[in-house]
Amino acid sequence: MTQTQTAAAEIPTAPRAAAQPSVVRLGLSRAAIEIRMFFREKDAVIFTFAFPIILLVIFGSIFADELEGTGISVSQLYVAGLIGSATMTGFQSLGINIAGERDDGTLKRLRGTPLPPASYFVGKALVTLLVSFLQVVILLAIGVAMFELELPSEASRWATFAWVFTLGVLGSALLGIAISSLPRTHKSATPVIAMPFVVLQFISGVFIPAASLPSWLVNASAVFPLKWMCQGFRSVFLGDSGAALELTKSYELDRVALVLGAWVVGGLVLCLMTFRWKSRRDG
Repeated sequence: MTQTQTAAAEIPTAPRAAAQPSVVRLGLSRAAIEIRMFFREKDAVIFTFAFPIILLVIFGSIFADELEGTGISVSQLYVAGLIGSATMTGFQSLGINIAGERDDGTLKRLRGTPLPPASYFVGKALVTLLVSFLQVVILLAIGVAMFELELPSEASRWATFAWVFTLGVLGSALLGIAISSLPRTHKSATPVIAMPFVVLQFISGVFIPAASLPSWLVNASAVFPLKWMCQGFRSVFLGDSGAALELTKSYELDRVALVLGAWVVGGLVLCLMTFRWKSRRDG
């Protein structure tokens, strides 16, 4: 061995840099943290799950008449509508939660860590997906047990449920993230975000059938995703008989997919345009 080879052999090899976890893996880890944080807030958990249950039991018990010629009760109509509302929970919960995290400096501190921004949003989306899914399961259980709701037996209707639910949760989560930049402080987040959500529920078929609304309100609700989510879920749980209750006598699932898909894309664009990591007082 030559002197040069000997010297080269004595030079220590630098250790390889450890491979960085993927965005998805970090997002899953962030989701686990978010889920633990959510379930530690007992009052928030109770309100989140109890509120739609109370509404369904009260409205379903008061308005239990059968809709003429359909074999469907008003109670069953409420089940489908409140499932749509539960699917859009992320709009309100993420909007208020992220506004609070921005106001108390949590977002600013997270931005200074190696956590990729995409992983933070993946975590938020996954906890929203879990909470919405649990709400839907509970509402369906109550609908079956108390209001004689029949679960569909056709795989095609469950497939419709899957894509309406997925697009609905994703679009709602993106809109919640986007609207979180609107409140100036955490204290103003609840009224600023909760009010439009309540209004949407009343004009989108959650509590009042579209046939009972003025045409201008129906047209206004058609711009937003909740109306189409409720319509998609009615197609799943009310079947062909329920189509007679729709204004067009059809569930228009092609339009449901088109509008919900457009809101997913639009919500992403709004997030990219409006999201801020710092509060207004931080510049």
